[in-house]
Amino acid sequence: MNGPPIITAEERMAEPRDSTGVALGKSGIGKTSLLWTLDPTSTLFFDLEAGDLAVEGWQGDTIRPRTWEECRDFAVYIGGPNPALRDDQPFCQAHYDAVVQKYGDPGVLNKYRTIFVDSITVAGRLCFQWCKGQPQAFSEKTGKPDIRGAYGLHGQEMIAWITHLQHTRGKNVWFVGILDEKTDDFNRRVFAPQIEGSKTGLELPGIVDQVITMAEIQPEEGPSYRAFICHTINPWGYPAKDRSGRLSMIEEPHLGRLIEKVHQPRSSAVEGLDHSAGVTNGTAVGGPAGASAMDGASQFGHPSTPATDAPITEQTTDQGA
Repeated sequence: MNGPPIITAEERMAEPRDSTGVALGKSGIGKTSLLWTLDPTSTLFFDLEAGDLAVEGWQGDTIRPRTWEECRDFAVYIGGPNPALRDDQPFCQAHYDAVVQKYGDPGVLNKYRTIFVDSITVAGRLCFQWCKGQPQAFSEKTGKPDIRGAYGLHGQEMIAWITHLQHTRGKNVWFVGILDEKTDDFNRRVFAPQIEGSKTGLELPGIVDQVITMAEIQPEEGPSYRAFICHTINPWGYPAKDRSGRLSMIEEPHLGRLIEKVHQPRSSAVEGLDHSAGVTNGTAVGGPAGASAMDGASQFGHPSTPATDAPITEQTTDQGA
C-alpha cells in the first residue's frame, strides 16, 4: 500500500503558479489591446472575435474557432480530459482522445504559459446558436422551439467550458468580455457581463480567480485615464474580485504585470487579509468615495494611461475592442 495521494506543502509550493481571470470593459476601452502586454512567445491568442485589427502586428500564435464544437475541442485539447465525466460527455477521456487524433500531440502547447480568450461574449453567442438546435431546445409535447430549454442548456454548456479551462494546470487562462451598463428599477447604475442568458454572468466570478474591470477614471483634476479596478468594494460599483489578495483597488492597465503581481510570493499566510471593521478608536475611517478612489490612482508605480487614443504600451496603435 502506498498510502493516500496526499500532496505535501513543499510539493504544493513548488508547483508553478497560474491564474485565471476575466477582464471586463465597455466596447472600445482597449481590452483586445491587452494582448500587447503579454509575451508573444508564450501566449496563445484564442481569437473568437475575428477582430484583431488592434493587434495585427502582434507576433504570437493564434487559434480561431468558428463553432461551439471547435471551442469545446480546443478546451479539452488545452486542459486535458476530466476523469470524472462519462464517455458520452464533453471533456471526457473519449473526447480528449478524439481531439488528439484530430490535432496531434498536445505537447505542442507546452510552450504556452498564457491563454488569452477574446472574447467570452462571442463564445456565449456561439454556444447559444448551437444550443438552439439541440433536443433540449424543443418542447417534448409540441415539438416547437422552447427558448427556456435553450437558455438552460446554454448556461450548463458555458459553465462547463469555462470551468474546464479554469482547471488547466500550468497555464494562465484569461478571458475578456464586454461590460454592459444598465439602470435598475431604482434608477441605479448596475453592471453585468454581456453574455447570453444570466447563469454564466452570475456564476463566472465564483469560477475564476480574478475579475477585473477595465474602466475610464476621471480624477477631480487632470485628464481621464484607463485603469484596472480590482477590488469587490469600490466606489463605482464595478464588478471586481481579487482572490490573490495581492492587488490594489486600482492597478495600471497592463495584464502582463498584473499577472506577475498575482504570482508574487507572500511573506506570511495572513498578508493581504484585512479584518478591520472600518473604525479606528470608535471613529469611522474614510472620506467621500470619490476622493478615496482618486487617491488610489497614484499607486500604479507607472504613469497613468490616458483614456484618449493613447496606446497602452509603446507597441499599441489602437485601443481595440
